[in-house]
Amino acid sequence: MKRLRRVSEAEVIAEFLKNEFYRQEFHRDREQFERLVLEADLSNERENAIRRALLFRRRGHMWRELPRDTQWWQVRIKAPDLQLIRVFPRADWRKVAQGNFQLKHIVETIRDGRFSPNVREFVTVIQSLSYRLRLEYDNSSVLLIGIDEHRPITILEGNHRLTAALLASPAILQNRFRVMAGFSPRMNDSCWYETNIPNLWRYGLNRLRNIYDREADLARVLPQFDPVLPAASAEAAVTHKAATEQK
Repeated sequence: MKRLRRVSEAEVIAEFLKNEFYRQEFHRDREQFERLVLEADLSNERENAIRRALLFRRRGHMWRELPRDTQWWQVRIKAPDLQLIRVFPRADWRKVAQGNFQLKHIVETIRDGRFSPNVREFVTVIQSLSYRLRLEYDNSSVLLIGIDEHRPITILEGNHRLTAALLASPAILQNRFRVMAGFSPRMNDSCWYETNIPNLWRYGLNRLRNIYDREADLARVLPQFDPVLPAASAEAAVTHKAATEQK
């Protein structure tokens, strides 16, 4: 795996949010913030704060489990790296993986039809995406995490796309996406990288502490950049922004 350039956390969050913004949680925000999400100005700290708050509505519980010293890099996946990449053991991936979460193994299982009937619909979605990737250009970003580029790497975001791409061709996986990897010597402390009882216990406690997620509350974020805003509600923040842009 070749490191190409350092990337900021703000850039990674912007790319992550692009992949998430179609989801139902963002229906009310789409008209107001679509440009900010799809055409990110990473030099604008106000925009960066808004994107972070929006992402944290859905993924704050995930982001908090990454070590604070995580460094993000844009990387290029090489052929030998395919032995290191693994999906996170959750939901239907468990049924397909059958205990081996290495990406290459999962692709071989799908290709050989060695999966149980109760995940056929899940597999069909991946196969459909695989056919589309053979025909269409896709420059979306996928996120990986690990200790470094020489040890096992877990897919944080992009399980479906990377599996579908490798199912189509290793060349498509290596060349089709922007790949961002977060590295930390403490990544073993993250439940998204190492699933064990201490990590899951810490994750559970963090979820309880953040039932109300302050970092996902735009009404708290925007007044930092717009001091005249009342911090009473997100609606007040959005109304102020709309009125300002009309002037």
